[in-house]
Amino acid sequence: THNLPPGLEYLNQLDQIIIHQQVELLEAILGTETSSKYEIKNHLGQRVYFAVEENDCFNRNLCSPIRSFTIRIADNMGREVITVNRPLRCNSCWFPCFLQELEVQSPPGTIAGYVVQNWDPFLPKFTIQNESKEDVLKIIGPYATCGCFEDVDFELKALNEMSTIGKISKYWSGFVNNVFTNTANFGIQVPVDLDVRIKAVIIGACFLIDLMFFENSLDGL
Repeated sequence: THNLPPGLEYLNQLDQIIIHQQVELLEAILGTETSSKYEIKNHLGQRVYFAVEENDCFNRNLCSPIRSFTIRIADNMGREVITVNRPLRCNSCWFPCFLQELEVQSPPGTIAGYVVQNWDPFLPKFTIQNESKEDVLKIIGPYATCGCFEDVDFELKALNEMSTIGKISKYWSGFVNNVFTNTANFGIQVPVDLDVRIKAVIIGACFLIDLMFFENSLDGL
């Protein structure tokens, strides 16, 4: 745990991370976007962090999939340990000048790394970068992200895109839930010895993937 950002010590032990969105009753009934809240859990389902998206109502409802956001992630003592920032960007594979980029800080105010979208006409592709903007890992999603009746996997790969070292999975658990709520339920699998800062950046990537590909779909939870 030497030189770990404060609050990330627990990530040092994890090779599986679950992110579960908390459904707001008002949002489920009225279809109006409210601030997203998430629980981040270990493989046993025990909460290790919770996260809240900071955003204004106008931005959430009118700019939804392309909106800017700040997600603040705190430990169980309420101490903010990770901050995820995403600027407002157009969301289209046909406009490579507006590729997505997300910044992850841990502790808040100190860059841990970045998630940068790579232009590809067919596959969702992203690069995980460290605090110096050096490439560390690739994320490659499937051709179709609809995930009808099955999980959707975004593979974590080495920079040569050959070997797979983990994955981000969007879980599917039934159509009835999907029709009324599109809550996020993601699983992350990573090597246990991966740098905790990069694990934090991958958590940030999970939020970006959810917003870009799943928030307005019926193939959610």
